[in-house]
Amino acid sequence: MNRVYNFSAGPACLPEEILKECEREMLCFSNTGQSVMEMSHRSKDFKPIIEDAESMVRKLMNVPKNYKVLFLQGGASTQFACVPLNLKGKHGNAAYVNTGVWSKKAIAEAKKYIRTDVVASSEDKNFSYIPKIEKIAGDYDYAYICLNNTIKGTKWNYIPDTGNIPLVADISSCILSEPLDVSKFALIFAGAQKNLGPAGVTLVIIRDDLIKECSADFMPTMLSYKTHADENSLYNTPPCYSIYVVGKVLHWIEKNGGADGMKKRNEEKAKLLYDYIDNSSFYFSPIEKDSRSLMNVPFLTSEGDEAKADALHKKFVKDAELHGLVNLAGHRTVGGMRASIYNAMPLDGVKKLIEFMGNFAKENACNE
Repeated sequence: MNRVYNFSAGPACLPEEILKECEREMLCFSNTGQSVMEMSHRSKDFKPIIEDAESMVRKLMNVPKNYKVLFLQGGASTQFACVPLNLKGKHGNAAYVNTGVWSKKAIAEAKKYIRTDVVASSEDKNFSYIPKIEKIAGDYDYAYICLNNTIKGTKWNYIPDTGNIPLVADISSCILSEPLDVSKFALIFAGAQKNLGPAGVTLVIIRDDLIKECSADFMPTMLSYKTHADENSLYNTPPCYSIYVVGKVLHWIEKNGGADGMKKRNEEKAKLLYDYIDNSSFYFSPIEKDSRSLMNVPFLTSEGDEAKADALHKKFVKDAELHGLVNLAGHRTVGGMRASIYNAMPLDGVKKLIEFMGNFAKENACNE
């Protein structure tokens, strides 16, 4: 069976050469006589795997020495609770910027543990833009943003000034898609299943001073950053195989130019797709140009009738699958189409998508 171009928002496509490496090492990794799936996480065989993954994160992201790199479980959604539980301090208050579904989920979770102020929002225009914030100020234990919004297809093109307030960011869908100054953040986290590897492991990078002892009566052991920092992510059995694949993907990123190389690669893909959409009379982007994501590109047809548009979008997704272009349906809360073009998506995949889009438009009575 031929490989398809997978435009899923996550789990997303992985570099084919990495999948082949994993295939070769499935039964026997590095002359150990066993698969990584079978290894004890405390064995001498697994230790270099997790140490290499951490080393590569630090190298590719220029992580300062006073930050801890953790490989955790529970997905990025678990971090919605971990952040307020661990960072709640003397103010008992946090500032959130609401830019879409994942921000709203984070806010709802945080409200269980800390007072939350929504200091800015783009909900007034259906989250089609990133708010302009001069500065976040006030008595806050931390401020929180979602750097790239997978569902709506927006991204921050600047880092808001928070002064001495620790800045937290969910970077699940844009990690290592371009350079990022880690030192501007107190804590960043990312689910691996978009740009880093398979589902199952969540990367957390946290400044040392935020790792603190929490009351046993207050903090679940497994949600404490100190629990995992003290044990170098080995307090309990970690997602060993996912960490192993993440390490391989990180080496692939390095080989392809690091974060700078990924930015060049991703900008080329995104420009090609956005330019086609913007010059089309059949498709349009609902996102303001200065807030568009490099990773997630939602688009709609210009059909005005809602029922007809919905039927046309479903036809697009179904026909695209027949051409080896899969997972192009927009999120269920948004509809339309969405192409997620993460690091591993090759330029040829975007070119084939555009070719299909042109043919689909012509076949559906559009003067393309």
